[in-house]
Amino acid sequence: MDVTLWYRLGAIGMALGTLVLAYGFRLVPRENYRRYAVLVAVPLIAVGAYVLMSLEVGVLETQTDATVFGLRYVDWLLTTPLHVLYLGLLAGASRGDIGKSLALMAGTIVFGFAGAMVAPPLKWVGFAAGALAFLGVVYYTVTSFEQAARGNGTLALLRKLRAFVVVLWLIYPVIWMLAPVGLGLMQINTSGLVVAYLDIVSKVGFGLIALSGQLSAETASTATEVAAD
Repeated sequence: MDVTLWYRLGAIGMALGTLVLAYGFRLVPRENYRRYAVLVAVPLIAVGAYVLMSLEVGVLETQTDATVFGLRYVDWLLTTPLHVLYLGLLAGASRGDIGKSLALMAGTIVFGFAGAMVAPPLKWVGFAAGALAFLGVVYYTVTSFEQAARGNGTLALLRKLRAFVVVLWLIYPVIWMLAPVGLGLMQINTSGLVVAYLDIVSKVGFGLIALSGQLSAETASTATEVAAD
């Protein structure tokens, strides 16, 4: 089956997810619109990427004669830092710590793309560099983000979102290694299907969990205020 079919289905899934998350603007307070817009932007960016990939725009050939859809990495370069940005904003982390974590997340994607494009041993150097950059992202979310979140009551939601997205993100390098750009143990159609599914779950699922957590926190806050009165 043609891999572009999975990209067409991925575009549909992302579009539906974007519409569902966009409805959340009617539910969250106006003062949280800017932060919530980050969640909606993630699947919206992916819609454009998946539509273009389904049209085979940005197809590249690697040094090992594998096929890479370059727009997939453009998508990740834009959307994964947005997830990290949301975590930082939710926690109330400092601009410096957020900036460093964003740079490391972008480095993860850039090194992954570079590794996919070249032959061994540079391929595995790029993979290792991306893995180290990702560990840096996790470090900041566990240390400075958590410390900041303890002071504003968002620690539980931060931990839930971090666990959700980090676990899913850890699957991507496994697919990278098994796919044609890595060891070639998985066909491009299969890897395309798995990645499209993971993208929808991680991008839309992250937004839904964040929206649900925010609404629950607001409901609890309102109930506390009513009880105090």
